[in-house]
Amino acid sequence: MAERSLDSLSIAERSLRMSKVRSRGNASTEIALLRLLRGAKISGWRRHLKITGIPDFGFPQLHVAIFVDGCFWHGCSRCRRKVPSKNRTFWSRKIASNRSRDRKARWHLRRSGWIVVRIWEHEFKNPERVVGRLQMVLARAGNQVSRDAPNANATSASVDRKIS
Repeated sequence: MAERSLDSLSIAERSLRMSKVRSRGNASTEIALLRLLRGAKISGWRRHLKITGIPDFGFPQLHVAIFVDGCFWHGCSRCRRKVPSKNRTFWSRKIASNRSRDRKARWHLRRSGWIVVRIWEHEFKNPERVVGRLQMVLARAGNQVSRDAPNANATSASVDRKIS
């Protein structure tokens, strides 16, 4: 027996309507990082830079991109949140496509000389650790920038700037 839907719209109409709903970002985790950055008096960041992957926060002068990811939406391997039992195939594909998009963005940014930092939702349980990690990454990036400064006798060299 077919399951009756309480929805007054057909499947096609519901799909069309839902496709028009746009995400507003991962506001709670972004706001948490925003508060941490301000509280630690870390400056020089911008939100939603128009670069590959559109990082949540970026330090354009230092070429540091920060992504703040929800554990469920991006498939955190530490949290291993259960995929909902309803529409399991959809959710599995959705999370897999998010992870794939994250990998591609990280690859492109690193190839362009950016340092990519990914902060997971569960990491906000220890805010001091998040701030310490960011301060370390930014200090290293700042040192790298000063060493990469143009100089009359220097030749440009590719530097692997992977810090995680």
